[in-house]
Amino acid sequence: MDNNNESHGECCRRRCCRDDDAAADVPAARRESSGLPNVALVGNANTGKTTLFNSLTGLRQHVGNYPGVTVTKYSGPLKLFHGEKIELTDLPGIYSLAAASLDERVVIDVLSGRLESSGTPKPDAIVCVADVNNLRRNLFLATQVAELGIPMVLVLNQIDVARKDGLVVNTDLLRERLGIPVIAVSARRGEGIDAVRQAIADVLKNGDRMKTVSWNAGTRKALAVLRGALSEENSRKISDAELQRVIFDVASPIADRFAGEDIEKIGAALKEARECIRAAGENPHSTEALQRYEFIRETLAGATRREKDRTTFTSIADKLLLHRVFGVAIFLAAMYGVFWCIYTLAAFPMDWIDGWFGALGEWVGSHMESMPIARSLVVDGVIGGVGGVLVFLPQILILFFFLGLLESTGYMARAAFLMDKLFGWCGLNGKSFVPMLSGYACGIPGIMSARTIEDPKARLATILAVPFMSCGARMPVYVLMCALLGRITDPTTASTVFVAMYFVGILVAVPVAWIYTRFVLKSKAAPFVLEMPRYQLPRLRDVGLRVWQSGLEYTRRAGTIIFAMSVVVWALSYFPRSEETADAARAAYVAEQSAELGVPAEVFEKKLADAEAAETPDEAQEEIVAAAENRISEAYLENSYLGRFGKFCQPVFAPAGFDWRITVGVLGSFPARELIVSTLGITYSLGGDVDEENEGLYDAMEKTTHADGSPVFTIPVIVGIMVFFALCGQCLAEIVVIARESSWRWAIVAWAQMTFLAWLGAVLCYQIGSLL
Repeated sequence: MDNNNESHGECCRRRCCRDDDAAADVPAARRESSGLPNVALVGNANTGKTTLFNSLTGLRQHVGNYPGVTVTKYSGPLKLFHGEKIELTDLPGIYSLAAASLDERVVIDVLSGRLESSGTPKPDAIVCVADVNNLRRNLFLATQVAELGIPMVLVLNQIDVARKDGLVVNTDLLRERLGIPVIAVSARRGEGIDAVRQAIADVLKNGDRMKTVSWNAGTRKALAVLRGALSEENSRKISDAELQRVIFDVASPIADRFAGEDIEKIGAALKEARECIRAAGENPHSTEALQRYEFIRETLAGATRREKDRTTFTSIADKLLLHRVFGVAIFLAAMYGVFWCIYTLAAFPMDWIDGWFGALGEWVGSHMESMPIARSLVVDGVIGGVGGVLVFLPQILILFFFLGLLESTGYMARAAFLMDKLFGWCGLNGKSFVPMLSGYACGIPGIMSARTIEDPKARLATILAVPFMSCGARMPVYVLMCALLGRITDPTTASTVFVAMYFVGILVAVPVAWIYTRFVLKSKAAPFVLEMPRYQLPRLRDVGLRVWQSGLEYTRRAGTIIFAMSVVVWALSYFPRSEETADAARAAYVAEQSAELGVPAEVFEKKLADAEAAETPDEAQEEIVAAAENRISEAYLENSYLGRFGKFCQPVFAPAGFDWRITVGVLGSFPARELIVSTLGITYSLGGDVDEENEGLYDAMEKTTHADGSPVFTIPVIVGIMVFFALCGQCLAEIVVIARESSWRWAIVAWAQMTFLAWLGAVLCYQIGSLL
């Protein structure tokens, strides 16, 4: 077996001469941004393409997005020989150049040079990665890419597994038949990596292009007819590969591919071109596959052979892991373990981050006592905003660590297969399960993990469904309200309602996803196709890189907007702040306490003044001063822009039985839902440091009445509040992440629809409950 690790010639240098077709392919302006030749990695999903990319580039990777889309772009410098470098880009894994998904459209746009004006150059060369154990199927994409006329290297990955299975590959014969370097490698073990570097250097120098399919007469005539309908300029610019996509693909976007052309004329030419194929006795939508696979069959004839048949571990394991009963049970157990780890293991670092930022805020605040506005901005706005970003980081890192492990072992594809039947009816697919399950820990990593879903409509539907899952931030709300409910009813009822809240989200999310996919996105039912890779031990280096990149991307992209909006919410809850408001609140507190104690107001005023002036106050003095400060904080919040807006919106929430305090709590918890507890603490003059188990808060809420003397927190109102928080958007950070993963339009749609459903649920709970 030829592993092709011998030298392939001189070191890399930029080609100074090419054939006529190539001359137009690599304009000088292409490399203006980096000044380096650009090489793209292309291949099917689960071929080890990303592992090869990590082996070649290491930690020197750049993570970004392709212009105008949310597909992640990975690139990094690769040092060849004699110090020369190239820029290597890892394109998304795809199965063909038929633009059925967002990832496929991005790959086509990059390879055809459509994104050059946006700073993404057309590749100078391509490294096509194929799984040597599935060579016939993987070469289908390679033959399509070859039509682009870009110099290419064919890398046959997982050669170590092929040896164990008795598969022998003659790379010299393949190189002769295809006309390009063919390198056998094991990216996981680092075998053949230097040979890949050398092969890249050779094709950049020599311009080796892969031989293409010899089309039959009907197809050649069809291509000629379609090209003849193009303008002279487009006829020069548009490659045969792009014309093939228009002819062969059922739903090819003609207008996008032929800008500036007479679309009616092109449509007529396309119809005529397909008739040419039919006249030759072939179907225009199947002839491509038939001719390409015939070319592949001839290419592989005598180049591969299997010396012995072995029962592989993968075939044995799949009998258990894909079993209709045991497979599902094992999957649920695995997902429970992942969920438990996200929820439990992240608790300590999240508490540590929260405590560290809290301590930092106290320390900074103690040094800024003389500057109250600046102090509140820095402590509550800046430090609180940064802490609100970073507190979710442990959950994100843990989630992507386990996702990386499951994907690198090959199990994630099996999990998606098992869950596909469960979610297929509502327009989702098997890969939607993990993001939705992760949403019970935190919606942010759940939304980000939807990137593994190739179908863009299923991905969007999943992103819109994940926020309905009850994340950890909702638990303080449930604990507070269920404790209050237990006082009114009994502990058993409160516990039952607490558990039921975790089912409300999923019962709403699935029908909502069905409505979106059926009536809004109008996605058609499509077969769920995915590669079943072999089981293998995870490569911790690749998993670590994925965790690092995901954490860095969240901090950079979502963190900046979350921080900015946190400062805005702080400003709305802080301003305006006048001395008159503080004096009026202080006077009201003095009058209330003096009446309660049966002493003149002047006496209690002096007592309060003495307590405030005391250098070492006793416990009673500290309580008096704290109560006065809490009353002033309540007045400040009530008269702030946020408080005023809450009172303005209160009539909207009146049908749900909410008073102004609950409404302000709902609005104030927009950055993070658990903030309603501290916001209620402020509105009840208990301070912002109360938690969901504070007895004083329970007492204050239980005693709250409407103007007519009826209690505010009745059973329908309490249940309505929990339903509202179960269905509304989880937090500000989540809205930002939805925008980053889809668009701001869909983020606003998600927020609006969840807010409406939450309001409707709360209103129904109150109105129906009040009738019972």
